[in-house]
Amino acid sequence: MRILLVEDDPQIGAAIDSALQDADMAADWVTDGSAALASIEAGAFELVLLDIGLPKQDGFSVLKCLRQKRNSIPVIIITARDAVEDRIAGLDLGADDYLVKPFLVGELLARIRAVARRHSGSAQPEISNGEFSINPVYKTVQFNNSAVELTGKEYRLIQTLVRSAGRIYSREELEEKVYGWEEEVNSNAIEFLIHSLRKKTDKSAIKNVRGLGWMVPKA
Repeated sequence: MRILLVEDDPQIGAAIDSALQDADMAADWVTDGSAALASIEAGAFELVLLDIGLPKQDGFSVLKCLRQKRNSIPVIIITARDAVEDRIAGLDLGADDYLVKPFLVGELLARIRAVARRHSGSAQPEISNGEFSINPVYKTVQFNNSAVELTGKEYRLIQTLVRSAGRIYSREELEEKVYGWEEEVNSNAIEFLIHSLRKKTDKSAIKNVRGLGWMVPKA
C-alpha cells in the first residue's frame, strides 16, 4: 500500500514515516496542504494521512477540495484537535476516520487496514484470490495454503495485485505502488520482483498480458 503522509511537525512526521516503512508500506511525506493536493493529483496513492493544522492550506481545505473534485481517496485525519466540533467537521467533509494525537502506532496501522478494507468492499481482514491469501495484520502470505516468505517489496507488489485481482497493472503503475519517491527504481525492477515471486510460488501465479502488464486471476 502506498500512503501519502501530510504532516508539518518534523518529529511526528519522521516517527509516522518510519513506522509506515517498518510496516512494509510505501510512504511519501509532504509538509503543507498545497503540496498534498499536488502530490495526490500526480501520484498513485491508496490512502492519505492528513493533519489539520498545515501551512498554505489547512487539512480541512485540502479535504474539501478533494471531495469537491469527486476524488474518493481514503483520508484519515491525524490531529491534536480533540474537540467534538472538529471531529464532526472532518467527518462531514468526507474523512474516513479521525485519529487524535498522541496515538499508538498499532492503532494507526489498524485504522489504515480497516479503512482499506472498507474501500475494497470487504469486511474480512484477509485478502485472497483463491491461490494467494494475504493477512495484512501479520503481513503473512500463503500460496495454495503454503506459507511464502517475501521481501517487503515483493509483499507490496503481490498485495497490490491480489487486492485488485483481475485488473492489469502496467510497469509504471506497479512502480508507483511499490516504491516511494526517494527510492531509485531500476528499469527491470518490477520484472525482477515478479520473477522472484514466481520462483517462490508458481510460474503461472502472476500472468503477463503482452504489451499491457501483469495481473493475478480472480477467484
